[in-house]
Amino acid sequence: MARADKAAAVAEITEEFRASNTAVLTEYRGLTVGQLKELRRSLGPDTTYTVVKNTLSKIAAKDAGVEGFDDLLVGPTAIAFVKGDAVAAAKALDTFAKENPLLVIKGGIMDGVILSSDDLKKLAKLESREVLLSKVAGAANAALAKAAALFQAPLSQAARTIAALEAAGGAAGAPAAPAAAEVAAPEASTEEVSAPAEEAPAAEEVAEEVTTEEASADEAAVASEEVASDDVPSEETTSEETATTTEG
Repeated sequence: MARADKAAAVAEITEEFRASNTAVLTEYRGLTVGQLKELRRSLGPDTTYTVVKNTLSKIAAKDAGVEGFDDLLVGPTAIAFVKGDAVAAAKALDTFAKENPLLVIKGGIMDGVILSSDDLKKLAKLESREVLLSKVAGAANAALAKAAALFQAPLSQAARTIAALEAAGGAAGAPAAPAAAEVAAPEASTEEVSAPAEEAPAAEEVAEEVTTEEASADEAAVASEEVASDDVPSEETTSEETATTTEG
C-alpha cells in the first residue's frame, strides 16, 4: 500500500474512532462476502463495519487518544464503529455470532472504557435504548397520572360530599318544615291558653278589691247616718221637750 493510501486509511480510521461512542473488534476469518454483507445489514445504518489493517488501526487509535487497544489487534480484524445505540449493536453482533460461530468478538471500547468479550456479551443482554426510553416515559406518565389522581381525589371527594349533603338536605327539607310548624303551633297555643289562665285570677282579685272598697264605702255611709241620727234630735222630740218646759 502506498504511503498516501496508508495515510488516508489511518485518517479514516482515526475519524471513525473519534465519531463513535463504541468500537467493537471482531475476527472474521472464514466468513464469506455474503455473510459480511448480512452482518452489516443487521447492524443498521448507525454502525459501520470495516475490515482494517492492524498496524494502521494501532496508529489511528493512538491518534484518536484510544489506549489499551493494541493487544486486541491481532489476526484478521474488522471493527464495528457504533454511532448509535451500543446495546443494539452488541445484540446484533452477539446474535450473528451465535448463528455464525466463525465470527469472534474479541473486545471493544465504549466511552473510553475498555470492554472484554464477556463485557460485550453482558451488554448484549441489556434492553435497548428505545425500550429503556419507553419504560422511562411510561414510568413518568404513570407517576404524573398518579400525582394528578392524588390532586383530584380530595376535590372529587369534596364534590361527592357536598352532593351527598345537598341530597340529604333536600330529602329532609320537606318533613322538616311541618315539624317546625307543629312545634311552633303547640308553643303558641300553650302561650295563648296559659296567658288568660294567669290573667283571670288577677281580674278576679281586682273585682274582689273593688267589691271590698264598695262595701267599705257603704258601711261608712251607714255608720255616718247612724251617728247623725244619734247626735241630732229630731224636730218632734225638740218640740215636745219645749212644750213640756213651758207647761211646767
